[in-house]
Amino acid sequence: MPPRPEDLTTDLPVAALRRLLVLLALGFSLAGLLAELLRHLGGLDHPALTLLSLSWEGNLPSWYASVLPLVCAALLRWTALTATSDRFHWDFLALGFLAISIDETIALHERLTGRFDLGGLLYFDWVIPAGLLVLGLGLAFLGFLRRLSSGTARRFVLAGALYVGGAVLFELPLGWWVERHGDDDLGYALIDWCEETLEFVGLTLFASTLLDHLGGRRLRLVTPPAGAPTR
Repeated sequence: MPPRPEDLTTDLPVAALRRLLVLLALGFSLAGLLAELLRHLGGLDHPALTLLSLSWEGNLPSWYASVLPLVCAALLRWTALTATSDRFHWDFLALGFLAISIDETIALHERLTGRFDLGGLLYFDWVIPAGLLVLGLGLAFLGFLRRLSSGTARRFVLAGALYVGGAVLFELPLGWWVERHGDDDLGYALIDWCEETLEFVGLTLFASTLLDHLGGRRLRLVTPPAGAPTR
């Protein structure tokens, strides 16, 4: 039997968590932009710049890029546990964001590039199946969005548009640039910075909306009494 919403009862510091997410996204974005400007315009080549660049893997921004969708997945699972309807949709979204977190860690989507042997705007041709997947999921979740409050639905759609705009659409000009100029100049860095920043903003808005959606609920970890049967 699923837990009842009234059994899940501990206070959630919505405002503090929202501020933390916004500050982290803003901090990583601005630090990444500064790192690119210092490297490409200032001629600096310090390891700290690589550590903060949004164009490099295995650094602080890439770590946060994998943590943020994981936070969204946890909040979605939390929502599913306390929801009175649409539990399947909330859990499906939670699994989807878990997959995004894993992909940010192992860059699975980059291994799909070159399957269609295209160039130009479709140089990173993994955007083709990704775009079809996004379109299909969007159509499948229309009913779910209609059942949400109008404010929550609008913020979800905006968050999704920002994230997809960064993760998928900005790959088009980025691929065009890489094919013609390579991936080690200011032009590449700025396009990639815009892409990663849009992803941060979209995920942060999505997480903030989930926090607002959960704001009136509380979560409690219940320990069964001694001798109670376990399942």
